[in-house]
Amino acid sequence: MITRNTRKSSLPARLLSCAGLLALPLAPSADELQLETVEVVSRASNVLGMTSSASQGFVGRPEFEFRPWMRVGELVEVVPGMVATQHSGEGKANQYFLRGFNLDHGTDFAGFLDGAPLNLPTHGHGQGWLDLNFMIPELIDYIEYGKGPYYSEIGDFASAGYAKFHTANRLEKGFLKQTFGSDKYFRTVVADSIDIGQGTLLGATEIGFFDGPWDTPMDMQRYKGFLKYSWEGIGRGFDISANAYFNDWTATDHIPERAVQQGLISRLGTIDPSDGAQVHRFGLTLNGWNDSRWGQTRLTLYTYYSDLRIYSNFTYFLDDPVNGDQIFQKDRRFVLGGKLSHHWHWLFHGIDAGFKLGAQIRQDFIPKVALYHTQRRRILDPVRIDEVSETNVAFYLENNTRWHEKVRTIAGLRGDIFLFDVEDRFIDANSGDTSDYKISPKFGIVLGPWYDTELYFNYGFGFHSNDARGTVTKIDPRSGNPVRPVDPIVGSRGFEVGLRTYWIPNLSTTLALWQLRLDSELVFVGDAGTTEPSGESKRYGIELSNTYKPLDWLTLDFDMALTRARFLNVGSHANNVPNSVGRVITGGITVDHPTGAFGSIRVRHFGAMPLEETGTHDADSSTIVNMGVGWRWRDRLRVSLDILNLTDSDDSEIQYYYTSRLPGEPAQGVEDYHFHPFMPRQFRGTVQLFF
Repeated sequence: MITRNTRKSSLPARLLSCAGLLALPLAPSADELQLETVEVVSRASNVLGMTSSASQGFVGRPEFEFRPWMRVGELVEVVPGMVATQHSGEGKANQYFLRGFNLDHGTDFAGFLDGAPLNLPTHGHGQGWLDLNFMIPELIDYIEYGKGPYYSEIGDFASAGYAKFHTANRLEKGFLKQTFGSDKYFRTVVADSIDIGQGTLLGATEIGFFDGPWDTPMDMQRYKGFLKYSWEGIGRGFDISANAYFNDWTATDHIPERAVQQGLISRLGTIDPSDGAQVHRFGLTLNGWNDSRWGQTRLTLYTYYSDLRIYSNFTYFLDDPVNGDQIFQKDRRFVLGGKLSHHWHWLFHGIDAGFKLGAQIRQDFIPKVALYHTQRRRILDPVRIDEVSETNVAFYLENNTRWHEKVRTIAGLRGDIFLFDVEDRFIDANSGDTSDYKISPKFGIVLGPWYDTELYFNYGFGFHSNDARGTVTKIDPRSGNPVRPVDPIVGSRGFEVGLRTYWIPNLSTTLALWQLRLDSELVFVGDAGTTEPSGESKRYGIELSNTYKPLDWLTLDFDMALTRARFLNVGSHANNVPNSVGRVITGGITVDHPTGAFGSIRVRHFGAMPLEETGTHDADSSTIVNMGVGWRWRDRLRVSLDILNLTDSDDSEIQYYYTSRLPGEPAQGVEDYHFHPFMPRQFRGTVQLFF
């Protein structure tokens, strides 16, 4: 929930900010400015005048509280048109899809928790690694999202969009939540908040175990902890939060279709049962803000430690027919950074102008990012071991001006500097330092409202950084062949035309037509220790989002996104972008009845997509239905049952097409579909006691 306080100011004007967005009042008096109170609790809430694009919005806790979740990462599916899947165990960062991007584990989608960036550059497994598994969903108060490179405050990894997760400062009641489910699913959450001095201390812990339906039990063991102290006075306040996370699991990766057809394994089987991972994460974040006659100043400081050890075998016996192709990827890092911004507001001859000036700095010190060849988790030989230092410094200025009660512009300029220092412990030629910078202008026009409708026009430049190792690599660590270093920064540029309307009572509708160009699809392939080039690409599409509340206790939503993605400057016979989802349809019904009954049923569908450039091989479409029902008694007891994969669909969560080799197959391997199936129907029952 987002609340803007109503106040009167003797200043010519006061800045009004909400979750980092600039909002300007309508037709203020030159003598005194009355700021309205706006409460955002769902996508159905009226946010006219608060957003700068049709694809930007807020989702409050009441909208996702009763959703049946398969896993934590599905929280991002509150973003219309976004899909989060999994192909390697319940502890690995999800595979994300949005606007025709296979975002891998986060390459072009930025995530934040209480202001701290979560994507990890130069990661051992995937550039921009975005792991949300450490969050405790019950503590998320609201989620802010935006799509496209139109927002000055957001830099790296946000070409497709971003999501900001905000935790609550206090709980209305403490609770103990216990869940039991199919295949030895067990989850316990305990949380409460108490007043200490003039502030509030919130604490929570979670313990979870899960074997899953797989032939090789996942044996997941997960532990989380969270503490947050917050204080708010008149015009100022702060909060400081700490989190800890540990997860250990055995993974069932995607498998070759031919192995199932030949009866070598079942659909729930695995080729290499020793695949799996272990992750540790510890974080600390401080947020402070101060309102004065000069505007509003906000400060965020953060630091965290992350350690991931992951074993994977995607090609089985293609490279090493004797020992197999299992790899061990290690990423251990310390992250330190901060953000400082100042908002101020001018009123001049009836023109309202809001300004936001900000500076950001982030330092990733990675003492060890490594790739090894292993057999059943036993190291055979190292492929590449690096020590990396990566620094990002950014400045931005944004202006939000209301020229007329129905004309508003948003103009921004962002500058980013990257400094890379890489030390390869085996190949001196792959060591070195480099730097680069990127200037990213942004511009938008908002017209309206007319008949409770606003029109939006947006244009902007964005980017994602490349893996630091790829920017200095000159020799392929596997083959020994010379390679060309890649550009440190890959630029993007996009535009969007859209509308947001509340013309029909209780119905919120947004429509957006968009296009995005990416200068290069270059990605550092952590599995090989080198960079794999593709080319410049273009994506465009249409998105429709609807939320309808015919009754206070009933919410219906329906979202549809249609996208086309193509490589440029290549023949039409090979211009398909692999794993670019062209159709995403989601919808659901949520009930929160005054009698105590509650529930939700949700459908998620994504269409067929090309698996390689020629478009000869496509992934099948995929549909899943989840349902949850429950009852609560006087806010003291809540009982619920979730049925995940209600129809017991045997569709795939993810599909790929590439060459792999099973024992006895030709040395050159076999091209085949590789897939990870949905888990069969799952039942999870929960009892939640409030105190």
